[in-house]
Amino acid sequence: MPETVRSAAARTTGTRYGNRPTMKDVAARAGVGLKTVSRVVNGEPGVSPDTERRVQESITALGFRRNDSARILRKGRTASIGLVLEDLADPFYAPLSRAVEEVARAHGALLINGSSAEDPGREQELVLALCARRVDGLVIVPASDDHRYLEPEIAAGVATVFVDRPPGRIEADQVLVDSFAGARDGVAHLIAHGHRRIGFIGDLPRIHTAHERIRGYEAAMAGARLPVHESWLAPGATDPARVRADAERMLDGPEPVTAVFAGNNRVTVTLVRVLAERRRPVALVGFDDFELADMLSPPVTVVAQDPAQLGRTAADLLFRRLEGAHDPPRLTTHPTRLIARGSGELPPHS
Repeated sequence: MPETVRSAAARTTGTRYGNRPTMKDVAARAGVGLKTVSRVVNGEPGVSPDTERRVQESITALGFRRNDSARILRKGRTASIGLVLEDLADPFYAPLSRAVEEVARAHGALLINGSSAEDPGREQELVLALCARRVDGLVIVPASDDHRYLEPEIAAGVATVFVDRPPGRIEADQVLVDSFAGARDGVAHLIAHGHRRIGFIGDLPRIHTAHERIRGYEAAMAGARLPVHESWLAPGATDPARVRADAERMLDGPEPVTAVFAGNNRVTVTLVRVLAERRRPVALVGFDDFELADMLSPPVTVVAQDPAQLGRTAADLLFRRLEGAHDPPRLTTHPTRLIARGSGELPPHS
């Protein structure tokens, strides 16, 4: 047996995974009572220096760790919150999650997160699993349009804030972005630069943010008295193959678009690749900023939102509820910001 394997085997001989040392083990090794160990662990007075030293030596030798879950459950709080996102891999949610985590950390709480994969059933399963683990509160990016399953948990004291999208069929705190106004302003920007045939490619319309962005696109076109051909409007899944197929159809059809508005960052990234292959320039505005958007050629014009601000606002509101605020559910709506970089300012090709 190689030396490294033999050494590892020697170190792990007798290890029973899942059987952690307890205060009873510490007390037995140190030759003291359980109450004495408890006093040392919790920093309470009434223990002689020599006894404290023996207890600390036993704690170190055994690798004992205090069971915080038992201690905080006795106080009625677990000092943990749950965060349910659409997709942990989506770059949009990274700063949102980090902001929630920082607020939780400032309040001495642990963040537990997971993703619903845009599946209402998976969302409910995950939320209820977090409730079963006695989290104090929840921040949810909802996939479902019916959250009545949460009513017993909220009534039992689980503070709940919805972020990015509103809850379905219940009243609860929510922190949103004005997706309607952002999309309307982005499309109006393309119209102001001379475009009349503008396509929209976005997410599934059953998703609140996607629906609001479609409404914003239609409002901008109607406000300029421009028609919207059925072939110019393409909501659906955001996988690259679908986005590419719809983009090519819009660009090569009998009435090709001269500009495209992208409903989110994943759609924008695919469109950047598609448009780079075209001989004629096509204007592009995307909803959501993304990394290196300013380094492309041309740099990508975006309607930017601040996911970190969304996360901070939602988490601050959650802890405000946990600290006893009982006012009616709040709706907080954050504005967007148009960042003109070049792709949205290209004129229509003749």
